[in-house]
Amino acid sequence: MRRIASPALLATTLMTAPVAALAQVTVDTAQGPVTLRDNPDSVAVYDMAALDTITALGVTPKGSIDNILVPALRDAAAGATPVGTLFEPDLEALAGLAPDLVIVGGRSSTQLAAVSQVAPAIDMTFGPDLLADARARIDAYGALFAKTAQAEEMTATLDSRLADLRAAADGQGTALIVMTNGPKMSAYGAGSRFGWIFDATGLEEAVPGLDDATHGQAISHEFIAQADPDWLLVVDRGAAIGEDAQGAMETLRSDLVAGTTAWQQDHVIQLDPAATYISAGGYGSTMAVLDQLTQAFAD
Repeated sequence: MRRIASPALLATTLMTAPVAALAQVTVDTAQGPVTLRDNPDSVAVYDMAALDTITALGVTPKGSIDNILVPALRDAAAGATPVGTLFEPDLEALAGLAPDLVIVGGRSSTQLAAVSQVAPAIDMTFGPDLLADARARIDAYGALFAKTAQAEEMTATLDSRLADLRAAADGQGTALIVMTNGPKMSAYGAGSRFGWIFDATGLEEAVPGLDDATHGQAISHEFIAQADPDWLLVVDRGAAIGEDAQGAMETLRSDLVAGTTAWQQDHVIQLDPAATYISAGGYGSTMAVLDQLTQAFAD
């Protein structure tokens, strides 16, 4: 016997289905608030910090870039469909994947318009206050993927680790952040892309007023010697991007640098290159750098 749905059940079904289909959430992005489909099933990610944070929340990307330069994130993207590079998205592959959402940011942010032709897309680039934006991104992804409880736990853990680092770094003096690129060196101050490290540690700048340009201020061994920092924090760009180039310690090695307080006291920290340079602001990357610094100051 064929069953006929009751009018009440039919009415309930008709009212419920469209509401579920149209469920939306508004999240903060680098371009302002954006309203999106709630809890998208399929996500393609062109930003390593975003990949870092959403996978920490338990979200598995369906699409990502061809070459993951952050070792800690390779397993997370192992099953994802390759959809191009940070600078050149493969729009045909992206269309074939047909994701519900595309996330760009940082190096891939210029591709927002291109990928938006294929699917809804958001730009999650970090602003100058990386730590504040890291928290904001955790909150945004938590709301977007219906994982607010996990997001709150992650933020609480991040704040706890920041407090631990502040305590360990208290009274540790001055620091100079140097990025090497083969034989070249640049210094970064509080207003730079790595300035969040000064915020996180509370360390004083060995050289206040450095150029806050993206590529830092070109420096020499003499510059480091004159700065004479208590701590030398080093980012090896070549190692971060997988280049077979002269390493950071080889670049730094000289009698002038060897005479600094940092070198004499073994206060030279080689920061995790990928976590600091490629996926900075991502949850796991931020935690890794915080833990590395805390351990160094506690030793």
